[in-house]
Amino acid sequence: MTDQAAIEHATKRLSQALNTLDSAVERRLEMDRERVALSEQIHTLDNDRAKLAADLDGQLAKVRRLETANRDVARRIDAAMENVRQVLDSQD
Repeated sequence: MTDQAAIEHATKRLSQALNTLDSAVERRLEMDRERVALSEQIHTLDNDRAKLAADLDGQLAKVRRLETANRDVARRIDAAMENVRQVLDSQD
C-alpha cells in the first residue's frame, strides 16, 4: 500500500468514525430531550395528583359534614313525628 493509499484509507476510516460519533451524539441528545420531556410530564402528573388528593380530602370532609347534618335532620324529623303522634293520640 502506497503512502497516498494509506492516507486515503485512514481518512476514510476517520470520516466513518466521525459519522458514527455524530450519530451517537444525536442519539444522546434525543434521549436527553426525551428525558426532559418525561421529567416534565412526571412533574405535571405529580402536581395533578396533589391537586386531586386535596380535592378528594375536601370532598370527603364535605361528605362527613353532610352525613352529620343528615343524621341530625333525621333525628329531628323522628322527634317531630313522635310529637305529632302524641298530639294525635291525646286527641282521641
